[in-house]
Amino acid sequence: MPYIRLTVTDADLPTDLQRTLAEGLTGLAVSALGKSSARTIVHIDVVPAARYFVDGKPLTGGLDAHVEVSITLGTNSAAEKGAFIAGAEQLLTDTLGPLARCGVALHELPPESYGYNGVTQFDHYRRA
Repeated sequence: MPYIRLTVTDADLPTDLQRTLAEGLTGLAVSALGKSSARTIVHIDVVPAARYFVDGKPLTGGLDAHVEVSITLGTNSAAEKGAFIAGAEQLLTDTLGPLARCGVALHELPPESYGYNGVTQFDHYRRA
């Protein structure tokens, strides 16, 4: 049940590119992490560069993007997580062009502390 939040420093990012990014990140969650596409959420935040700071200063002269993914602790290997990180960077640069730094973070949450539709991941996996 990954929850993927993508922040992009382009307040005017066209809808078709947003869809491409959402579909690509969902596909990576499936192919690299073995997750269900039906249980994957992608949330895209488009922000002006003036609200995105690098080295304490607003980003100028280019784009940047940052991906944060919440997944259940212990459900993926280091190699799978590495494949997602590399794939996400490639997707972002292929779609958006050169980026200032392009960060990707995977947050692993304990299954008893993470849930969906009122059911913890612990209970979801126990029922499956």
